[in-house]
Amino acid sequence: MITNQVKLSEKIGYALGDGAANIAWRGVATFLFIFYTDVFGLTPASVGLMLLIARISDGVSDVLMGVIGDRTVSKYGKFRPWILWTAIPLGVMLSFLFTAPNLSYTGKIIYAYTTYIIFTLVYTANNIPYGALMAVMTGNDKERTSIGSYRMVGAFAGGMIVQGALLFLVSYYGDVNPQITLNQIDTKKYELVISSSQDVENTNINTENGIALFSWASEEKTDKTATTSKSFSMVANKKYTLWVEGEENLTEESFSVINQKKGYSYSIYLMSVFLALIMLITFYTTKERVQPLESQKTNLRQDFKDLITNKPWFILLIIGLLFNVYNSIKQGITVIYFTHYLHDQLLAGSYLVALMVASIGGAMSTIYLGNKFGKRNLFIYALIFSGVVNSLLYFCEPQDIFAIFNLGIISEFGSAIFPTLFFAMLGDAADFSEFKNGRRATGLVYSAGSFATKFGGGVAGAIVGLVLAAFQYNGKDATSIENAIPGIKMLMSWIPALISILTAAIMLFYPLTQQKLDEITLELSNRRKIENNG
Repeated sequence: MITNQVKLSEKIGYALGDGAANIAWRGVATFLFIFYTDVFGLTPASVGLMLLIARISDGVSDVLMGVIGDRTVSKYGKFRPWILWTAIPLGVMLSFLFTAPNLSYTGKIIYAYTTYIIFTLVYTANNIPYGALMAVMTGNDKERTSIGSYRMVGAFAGGMIVQGALLFLVSYYGDVNPQITLNQIDTKKYELVISSSQDVENTNINTENGIALFSWASEEKTDKTATTSKSFSMVANKKYTLWVEGEENLTEESFSVINQKKGYSYSIYLMSVFLALIMLITFYTTKERVQPLESQKTNLRQDFKDLITNKPWFILLIIGLLFNVYNSIKQGITVIYFTHYLHDQLLAGSYLVALMVASIGGAMSTIYLGNKFGKRNLFIYALIFSGVVNSLLYFCEPQDIFAIFNLGIISEFGSAIFPTLFFAMLGDAADFSEFKNGRRATGLVYSAGSFATKFGGGVAGAIVGLVLAAFQYNGKDATSIENAIPGIKMLMSWIPALISILTAAIMLFYPLTQQKLDEITLELSNRRKIENNG
């Protein structure tokens, strides 16, 4: 029976898959931009353009993957085998993204484009079948909402792992272990001399507590701006002298000197192994139950005709694109915001973990709130609430840590509801197509989800890149960073907020009310009973 409940163990197994996917997706969304600009040495405009161009190709690859998934025939089903086949390749390509070979600038651009496009193709081959799998695990739309909630808990848990742990892993694996000489000038002022036995292309130095301010004492360094961390390149055995002020009782052990290039690469390699293993668990613990009617004949032309005339699907395509722009801008700017506005990069890890905890709460509340308000109305309320709260971050100063954390947490609780509802609603759109046209193309319908997610992230990356470029941001130049602070604040606050309000306005046109969904679920169940008994 398609209305049977799915076992808890299967829901958890399915949720683990999105946890693994979000090790890749949130790792890329949160850290790839700053890795490309501050470590690999690409300009913000180049990175933003690359993210946008690469995502445009996803429109074709996502639809193609949806078609392939619907026509896959194996002993494992239509969609599950793709999770098995792509688990290891996805981990490998994630590792390549955060590998920074020594190339010319043109070579770096070619490497970035090549690895990023291949990554998105492999992610498509994994994520569209994974999303479509939820729609064929059960035919009950309310049960799909439940599965979707578990899925988002898994997704946010995976995001929490990568966003919370990565910066600390970078610190661990990237430890330069330099030679440090510390001379105390007075109570809160020191002269710091550091050197390394090897060349380090991108070094970041700060104190464990993140309080002290660093400024260059070396004559060849013209930038005398005092900040809580410094990023620079080190030549082997060359001594670098800095003034350190504002913190008492410092010793040589108080300083953290990190090789960011090595730290990011090794940390992502470790994450990639876990990603592949968890994907395999999802494959072995899930099952496909809902199949197209046996009388349905393969007709690609008819499938596309049904798709473009599916009003719920078309609206969800636009909604998914916009809310992913909203979420991706917030994710993509967070580390830059904490690094260059609050001058405390490691605090970004704590902030991101706090947001993930709020996201899990938002995802778990979606079942109750969805039943109370209906999916469409809840989507609108959550968009407005999250966007308005997020806009208030613009008024926060660097010392307003408590306010920044609380506003971010409250906003994230609301925004966690978006993807939870969205992927369940794609299943509803697949049901609507079968109800209206007598045909089912689940993979093709779910291609909208993957396309919206990835293209939305590309648009967000382009927006971040263009805004930072407009303010002449250069991650390796302190003066340009300071001049770009207004743009960083806008990207953290009211720019995504405006996008959320626009999304809420479009959601008003979504036609599938809960009453209509109940009618569709009952009708499709009866059709299957008739065919099975016939």
